[in-house]
Amino acid sequence: MEVYILRHGIAEERRTGRPDSARRLTGAGKVKLRQVLELARAAGVRPSLILTSPYVRAAETAELAAEILGCADPIVQTDALLPFSPPQAVWRLIREQNGRSAILLAGHEPLLSEAASLLLGESRALMDLKKGALLRIDLDPLDEKPRGVLQWLLTAKLAAGGTTQVGE
Repeated sequence: MEVYILRHGIAEERRTGRPDSARRLTGAGKVKLRQVLELARAAGVRPSLILTSPYVRAAETAELAAEILGCADPIVQTDALLPFSPPQAVWRLIREQNGRSAILLAGHEPLLSEAASLLLGESRALMDLKKGALLRIDLDPLDEKPRGVLQWLLTAKLAAGGTTQVGE
């Protein structure tokens, strides 16, 4: 299974009296995210399912991903992708999608870097995903423990350069 992990794009600043969950993507965040997703589409990224955190900025990220990557199935919101969920919940979520060839997870730090590390067989976070970053890990959801292989990582900065090639 191809698992794509996408951190939400740049979001509005935090404001007193407004819940963190209500922060939206900024215009610049959408532009940078679009660059990443268009490059991913050109590289053949085609998830059959997109799962997202219910926070507004992640849901907006998932909607943009569905539009650009051509995912026709409805986007599914899940609390397993909230910022401080345990990474093991992400592994369980992935295993529930057995039979899918490619899924995309849209969410937040610190969860996504912790989950990516877990999927690669590590017990501690080995990376820090920047806003708008997209990575691909290939794994077998039937394995008892995750033993994925990192195929590539694309950041908004690389996508803005326009010359980066993703995957083979």
